[in-house]
Amino acid sequence: MKPAAQPSSPAPTLAAPVTHYENFPVASLLCPPHLRQPIAAIYGFARTADDIADEGDATPAERLAELDAYRDELLAIAAGQAPGARWATVFGPLQHAIRQHGLPVPLLADLLSAFSQDIHKTAAGATYADRAELLDYCRRSANPVGRLLLHLYGVHDETALAQSDAICSALQLINFWQDLSVDIPRGRHYLSDADCVRHGVGRAELAALASTPANRQLVVDNARWARECMLQGLPLVHRLPGRAGWELRLVVQGGLRILDKVDALQGASLHTRPKLGKADWLRMLGRCLRM
Repeated sequence: MKPAAQPSSPAPTLAAPVTHYENFPVASLLCPPHLRQPIAAIYGFARTADDIADEGDATPAERLAELDAYRDELLAIAAGQAPGARWATVFGPLQHAIRQHGLPVPLLADLLSAFSQDIHKTAAGATYADRAELLDYCRRSANPVGRLLLHLYGVHDETALAQSDAICSALQLINFWQDLSVDIPRGRHYLSDADCVRHGVGRAELAALASTPANRQLVVDNARWARECMLQGLPLVHRLPGRAGWELRLVVQGGLRILDKVDALQGASLHTRPKLGKADWLRMLGRCLRM
């Protein structure tokens, strides 16, 4: 592991506010005030890594090299070294959160593993063999976030962890089915080989974003799977106290509302990206009150 370069001035300990568009609340006013900063620090870490993996014109090799440097910096600040200047605004707040709350660093590293996998698969135009392989990706790309939040909330039992994993995997799957019109043209294939074969769908049809009965049923079936995952984790909203429970209710309802829109499109999400509007947030709030 390379030592982190020393910044010219002390790294900040306060995380930047969340400004990127998200379907779900992140460190919102519903979040317990004392946890907004560590949650924002986790978000900033994941958001920056995602941008390294996905934004700009870098080559796959350059992206992987950047993520390796980013991982080295994570391990360095976890070992107590001062954050380097390059990502000080990310790793300063994250180091503070690790020290204050004992965040499990392996969970943060799992996120980087998933981003690296995305780069490798996209560069090769590779597909996922089946749902089990997709869930293994979710285990590293999404589930660590829920487990980190439960750690902050002081919830550690196996039932709660399993419910959190179900919710987070569902959110990742929902993101896949929401973004088909964006991902497929970019060479990202999350509709698995097994599901395509089961529905009689060819990759060429998907690449053309063709709206056929088989394609529509393929998308509807995967949306149903994501909903089932979400419902498996639903009891967790009643386990978290106060504001944390209400924020999780909104997260769950946000995911379910996107699935409503995917279902309403009847497979047209292959060329139309559903997005939440103001009316949807009002509907979600009403649903939260009835949970």
